[in-house]
Amino acid sequence: MDRYQVLTEKQWALLALLLPSSDGLRGRKFQNNRLVVEGMLYRLRTGLPWRDLPAYFGPWKTVWKRHRRYAGDGTWDRVLMALAAMADAGGNLDWAVSVDSTVVRVHQHGANAARVTQGDPPNYTNLLDEPADHGIGRSRGGLTSKVHLACDGDGRPLSVLVGPGQAGDSPMFGPLLEGICVPRIGGGATRTRPDEVRADKAYTSKANRELLRSKGIKAVIPEKSDQVANRKNKGSAGGRPPNFDAESYKGRNVVERAFNKAKQWRAVATRYDKLALTYRAGFLLAGIVEWLKLLGDMP
Repeated sequence: MDRYQVLTEKQWALLALLLPSSDGLRGRKFQNNRLVVEGMLYRLRTGLPWRDLPAYFGPWKTVWKRHRRYAGDGTWDRVLMALAAMADAGGNLDWAVSVDSTVVRVHQHGANAARVTQGDPPNYTNLLDEPADHGIGRSRGGLTSKVHLACDGDGRPLSVLVGPGQAGDSPMFGPLLEGICVPRIGGGATRTRPDEVRADKAYTSKANRELLRSKGIKAVIPEKSDQVANRKNKGSAGGRPPNFDAESYKGRNVVERAFNKAKQWRAVATRYDKLALTYRAGFLLAGIVEWLKLLGDMP
């Protein structure tokens, strides 16, 4: 396979079934769909500017516009959930879900769009709307974004959110779980509830535990040391410690490994995109490749 191709023939055949064949407006059919998608993957892998895409992929504007369209109309989200549904139908989706976040440095080329930082706080959970601050914040590392990820027990993505780098993890916990919507191919209600959720101490708030309890999901989240001390200081009034499955918690590292895999794509490891919408779409595309590696080459 040459340097311009990422997907195998079987992987592309599966992906092509899930992508729209026309623009949906004038009924105009997309041309060279595989070449365009491979152009998106090449840019994601190398991190080069869209304008510098090799001529092999055709006009760079075509590749960019298609990626922007798929990001804005939810195509990549639907593809991700369709692949997860196929894996679930075949018994290849582990419903012990792990959640975490990672900080990504924003390159200066991605930070020069006007940002609105006053007024109502941006809504980072409306996935098809661009937040006013573009999901860019300022922390010790400078201008940064934070990717919040929920993945299955094998480290394949199920839900992705992007926010500013200085924002906390816990407020995004509920919206991140709401993003898990895996259809059932054989019929029935869409599955939205994991068997259990593994998370580190950043997610140990009472609200998060109550959320999981209300949904009948097992919480595998350790307590912070100050929470343990406060509970013990209250004596019997402090109540019992929450259940914690230390053996299951050992599997939480799959989300760390998922981030490591995603950051092998240069345009994921560093944010060059001005829009949070298109940066998130690139992260989704990297996750789709992981699902295709599982499903695309199956007999």
